[in-house]
Amino acid sequence: MNLRDDAQSLADDLVELRRSLHRIPEVGLELPRTQEAVLGAIDGLPLEVSTGDVLSSVTGVLRGARPGPTVLLRGDMDALPVTERTGLEYAATTDRMHACGHDLHTTMLAGAARLLSAHRDRLAGNVVFMFQPGEEGFDGAGRMLDEGVLEVTGERPVAAYALHVMSSNIESGTFTTRGGPMMAASSVLRVTVRGAGGHGSAPHRAKDPIPAACEMVTALQTWISRSFDVFDPVVLTVGSFHAGTASNIIPDEASFVATVRSFSAEALGRLKDGTVAVCRGVAAAHGLEVDADFGEQYPVTVNSGAEAEFVGDTVREALGEERFAPMENPILGAEDFSRVIAEVPGAMVFLGATGAGLDPETAPNNHSPLAVFDDSVLADGAAVYAELATRKLSAATAAAAA
Repeated sequence: MNLRDDAQSLADDLVELRRSLHRIPEVGLELPRTQEAVLGAIDGLPLEVSTGDVLSSVTGVLRGARPGPTVLLRGDMDALPVTERTGLEYAATTDRMHACGHDLHTTMLAGAARLLSAHRDRLAGNVVFMFQPGEEGFDGAGRMLDEGVLEVTGERPVAAYALHVMSSNIESGTFTTRGGPMMAASSVLRVTVRGAGGHGSAPHRAKDPIPAACEMVTALQTWISRSFDVFDPVVLTVGSFHAGTASNIIPDEASFVATVRSFSAEALGRLKDGTVAVCRGVAAAHGLEVDADFGEQYPVTVNSGAEAEFVGDTVREALGEERFAPMENPILGAEDFSRVIAEVPGAMVFLGATGAGLDPETAPNNHSPLAVFDDSVLADGAAVYAELATRKLSAATAAAAA
């Protein structure tokens, strides 16, 4: 079978589906319009289709003509609370945007379902298509695991793969991955500083929470830079800071929320205790109260070394040597696909999708309101999904028979 040529014949349909999804971005676990679009895209295929109970997930199972193991392919579907500023003809017109390329992931997975369905008679085993909501901070993968996505065929997958497009840093059409840690663990630090409000002209008669909250932000950065090994990276970024209503009013409270990224259990443990201690210490110095809560979100994404090597071999053989570049270092982004490959061997794979005419080094990156993705990667992405499934099923079947 020539899956790449078959995928190219679907290219126009894939672009149409991706752009229709881009126009209807939805956030979180409830994605009714996206779910409807996915169900329409796979309608008529020889799949066993089910939907989630507590989230708008779609799971499709393709059973090959002959018995064999199971491979899982994941595509996330949710968007971000970002107002799009790309100026594209198909740009979203709401305050939500597919700024992380999940519309491409969904489209490529639907394309893979079409490709593999057309070659069902040659498959020995099963393929699970995991269309997942809520990757952006809602732990959709964890919820789909709870609902049994890994057991849907009656046996756990022997491998699982996910593609993730990048609007910058990687040449369009280039696939990359690595064995071992691929992406960081993510945690959330939520802080509320409690003081006593008053008139802005008389701060000595109030207990101003804003300077203390600001000091906590800078103290946390200093503490991290002086407390952690640079070869075991930690990043803390305050993404939300709120206080007050007017220039001459000292508020009762100030609050901020930070994302915290790490790679080791030791660093995570120190962060959990240390960030809270820093905030409490600063609050005590100002005579204020503070509520500081450190919550773990997603674990480290750790690729199987064997599966990462398998991905590289598959891309090179299917698309050409120049289409795969080994990934040297992990990144501090985080993924709930980490939960899937903590249970079964697998790999997260990045695919460069920098917009046409843009320099990957300077193009707006994922999560930017200006992020633009290259639709020309859709067909090859669908083909690689399908190649990974067919080759892994063949290899696993051969190994079992040996």
